[in-house]
Amino acid sequence: MAWLEITIDTAARQVEAVAQELTARGFSDLVIEDQQEFQAFLEENRAYWDYIDEKLEQQLQGLSQIKLYLEDTEGDSLARLRRFAQEAGLPMAVSPLAETNWEESWKDSYPPQEVGKDLVVLPFWLAKNYEGSRKQIILDPGLTFGTGAHPSTQMVMEAMEQAVAPGARCLDLGSGSGILSITALALGAEKAVGVDIDPKAEDIARENAAYNGFDSPRFTALTGNVTQDRSLMETLTGEKWDVVLVNIVADVIIGLAPVLPRLLGERTHLICSGILNTRLGDVTAALASQGIAVTDLREREEWRCVSCRKELK
Repeated sequence: MAWLEITIDTAARQVEAVAQELTARGFSDLVIEDQQEFQAFLEENRAYWDYIDEKLEQQLQGLSQIKLYLEDTEGDSLARLRRFAQEAGLPMAVSPLAETNWEESWKDSYPPQEVGKDLVVLPFWLAKNYEGSRKQIILDPGLTFGTGAHPSTQMVMEAMEQAVAPGARCLDLGSGSGILSITALALGAEKAVGVDIDPKAEDIARENAAYNGFDSPRFTALTGNVTQDRSLMETLTGEKWDVVLVNIVADVIIGLAPVLPRLLGERTHLICSGILNTRLGDVTAALASQGIAVTDLREREEWRCVSCRKELK
């Protein structure tokens, strides 16, 4: 099946109106690429990001366009689009796409990822045929929320190989896909609890844990904000944790710093990642103010990961 990519250029102030008009005319699955909408999204969600790929920003610079896709046999639909663009005075381009099995081709973007000394992250469709001896972390990458490709996640996994002992109890704050909780269990942990503020992450983490053969009570997924939900915090502080994982962004780690000591025992390993090198000082200062000392630092590209312990009084 051959497909056509149709691109309609517009101005930022018009993009929403043009999209609405295309929808009213029966065209769906529109892809909007607009710099102003992207910047607005970032401002509205500033608490949840700390870094934006410069290449992505450059690609969107000054951009405002709508893309949609038609089979090359849909001549009538293409003609209607041409008339609409002409009437609206909008430039329109049509490009043929190479024939591809789109339902399967996306899987090519998720090869096995070897991490640390003894771990490998595998999409579920490759797990049965994996012949290596590494401990498998099986995920459905189509569910997003963390696939193990990011340096910050990989550094945590490497630190976990040293910190997670057989029988350990692990708490994962900002658990997303559950990849770190699953890693803890694969390394021999007795129990892992993943907490995320997004309720979608709870179901996704459970599904990924099931791919690895982990379910309750070994793995538990919870939804909530530990800085605001007193009941959740009481539940978590009622446990003794051997390892606490926080792989988010600098500002969130700083916000969590005041409550972290309540989750740490004298021998608890705290591993924090998702920290840009430019924010490392802010994070370590926030932790130090709460009596948490950095014992190890990992560096990869512009990202930093710190292992910490609660200072003894």
